[in-house]
Amino acid sequence: MDVTWLRSDTLEVGVIAHGARIVAVRTPDREGRWGDIALGLADEDAYRRDRDYLGACVGRFANRIASGRFTLDGTEYRIPQNEPGAALHGGPEAFEHATWEKDESGAGSVTLHRLSPDGENGFPGALRVSVTYAVDGAELRIEHEAGTDAPTVVNLTNHTYWNLAGGGSVEDHEVSLTAWRFLPVDEHLIPSGSPVAVAGTPFDLRTPQRIGARLREGHPQLRAARGYDHTFVIDGPSGALRTAAFVVEPRSGRTLQLRTDQPGVQFYTGNMLDGTLVLRDGSAARQGDAFCLEPQSFPDSPNRPDFTSTVLRPGEVYRSRSILRFGTTG
Repeated sequence: MDVTWLRSDTLEVGVIAHGARIVAVRTPDREGRWGDIALGLADEDAYRRDRDYLGACVGRFANRIASGRFTLDGTEYRIPQNEPGAALHGGPEAFEHATWEKDESGAGSVTLHRLSPDGENGFPGALRVSVTYAVDGAELRIEHEAGTDAPTVVNLTNHTYWNLAGGGSVEDHEVSLTAWRFLPVDEHLIPSGSPVAVAGTPFDLRTPQRIGARLREGHPQLRAARGYDHTFVIDGPSGALRTAAFVVEPRSGRTLQLRTDQPGVQFYTGNMLDGTLVLRDGSAARQGDAFCLEPQSFPDSPNRPDFTSTVLRPGEVYRSRSILRFGTTG
């Protein structure tokens, strides 16, 4: 497997061209012992078979589009559905299984790019897209950029699965999200209305909470998604870099801070991991063994004029920026 390594004294990140994927993230714990905190697979063949998007750049449209349909400028477009009632992450065999071109800067960063042709998975317009991964000290910067020759919709994110302990369940990880609202979903995990307040619900993560603290309460939204798989509306102005999440793993002391300029972050607790995915160390990934923090625009935005627009037109440039900072508690 041709892995490009980005390194500093406290952080190592491995990237491959298949799916523009992050395949490993290594950091030290509070005792200085290094460990891999991102779920990864054994080889490139395993990534080609992967259906859980491990570490991938997903698109053209991250998250879900209801019924795989949307109308843009009076024309209806249909995206193949790859789960009941929705096209997820751009439909089947999308960006996560494309071969990207890789440009290594030699200075702690790598840029991967591709041309998504007009009509790929039903999306209009030829889209030139790139993602840059850069390591600087304890920070990993992820930047997406895209341009189109015809009106289209774009929503890109990274889909790394995190476990700051390096294995086992993440239910004892403590997470806080800078969000006083979230998007409730229907049975197909499509937003069912406008953002609602988190107060008084298991979605109130404004102060640190164990991931597993309220998973079994039977809240209708947790039942619908089999855990957390919801968009949280990040406080503050969209487009400005601001803190979205902070996670602590108490035993190792490892921490993860996410800052992003996107309007939302999808908090996902690996609910679809069912033991069939075999990881690099030979273990089977099961529900609750990892979590994802996916900065993005809101799901189903092409069908929701009340949401932030995800339309990209010729002459415009789509950009998104996220910074992950890794550390330890004292």
